Amino acid sequence: MRSISRICDVSINTVTKLLTDAGKFCFEFHDERVRGLTCMRVQCDEIWSFCYTKHANLRHAKAAPRGAGDVWTWTSIDADTKLICSWMVGERDAAWAEVFMKDLADRLTHRVQLTSDGHHAYVTAVDSAFGNDIDFAQLVKIYGPSPEGTKRYSPPECLGCRRKRRKGDPDPEHISTSFVERQNLTMRMSMRRFTRLANAHSKKLANHRHAISLYFVLYNWTRIHKSLRVTPAMAAGLTDRVWDIEEIVEMMDAVAPKLGRPRTYKKRLTA
Repeated sequence: MRSISRICDVSINTVTKLLTDAGKFCFEFHDERVRGLTCMRVQCDEIWSFCYTKHANLRHAKAAPRGAGDVWTWTSIDADTKLICSWMVGERDAAWAEVFMKDLADRLTHRVQLTSDGHHAYVTAVDSAFGNDIDFAQLVKIYGPSPEGTKRYSPPECLGCRRKRRKGDPDPEHISTSFVERQNLTMRMSMRRFTRLANAHSKKLANHRHAISLYFVLYNWTRIHKSLRVTPAMAAGLTDRVWDIEEIVEMMDAVAPKLGRPRTYKKRLTA
């Protein structure tokens, strides 16, 4: 952001406000446009990040803003069209899981097969949002010790997976979270805020949400998926063309409030 402000010769506050306005618009754009989905298979997962400081260091942080600490982004992806159906930024507990599942249910038009990881909060959340009108299963991964010993950043070894049928009659061949986990990697590669062991994390929770809102609109509507050869929004039938970033900016400018002449300027004229 500071590099952009230097190149464009504007204040960094101007860049921040522009991203904030873009994030608010993209949030409303996604909420309005991504509805009436005819998905058949949906995968859900959560990706970790943090704002201002990690939860372990929160008690020692000085002047930590509201929302500081660990932050989880809940995502759901259509396994066929690769469309991000719904997303939410919050905590990783049962209350947030229920809100997330209800938002997803409102965007679907018929019964789908849903797969999540082994997080126990999904069980009650799916039951509350879908009732019996869902084919729901969980893919529980079994982890062992790290192959490199007890090094700090060595991931544990995955020993296998266990498929658990929770509701309905899910197809065992499609009980998978591979697509949504690959989407988590795409998020980490596309947004610097999600990079591990870096100082590029979000300092405010609101700005974190704005950045994610902007990313998902660009991913769904402007980026051609390599395997599909179209954008996820086109594959899902939400549009018949590839959108340009300029079009989204023009739509954002069209709904933005018009700037008037500052009051101080008027006072100087009358004086």
